Amino acid sequence: MADWTDDVLARSFDTAKQRGKDAQFAPHAKSARYDRKNGRIVVELDNGCAFAFPARKVQGLENATAAQLAEIELLGDGYALHWPRNNADVRVEGALAGIYGSAAWMMRLAAKAAGQSTSPRKAAAARANGAKGGRPKQAA
Repeated sequence: MADWTDDVLARSFDTAKQRGKDAQFAPHAKSARYDRKNGRIVVELDNGCAFAFPARKVQGLENATAAQLAEIELLGDGYALHWPRNNADVRVEGALAGIYGSAAWMMRLAAKAAGQSTSPRKAAAARANGAKGGRPKQAA
């Protein structure tokens, strides 16, 4: 049986900690800042890459001030971003994938985008409906 002195335990712990870091595949943030001009959060990753995403798409930041958006903390060794005054968080891995909040939040974003989309077919249908007097009144 091994002699488990404090020195051996400390070395074993350090080795295990390093192996854990080496095994992590998800990117994590080295830094994050708010780009006021473009309304985006810019994230520098530990692997040398960078990406940006729209700040107001993050659940809890839709009505945040520029000062609040600029106050970003890194959580969990950079696996998440946190805005303390808004109590809002987003995982770095999620933001990279375009996930800015809960499933319900993402469905609302998708519905809003769908409602704002236009196409020649949608415009023609709207014109035809308008020529008929618009949307019919709901029956009581």
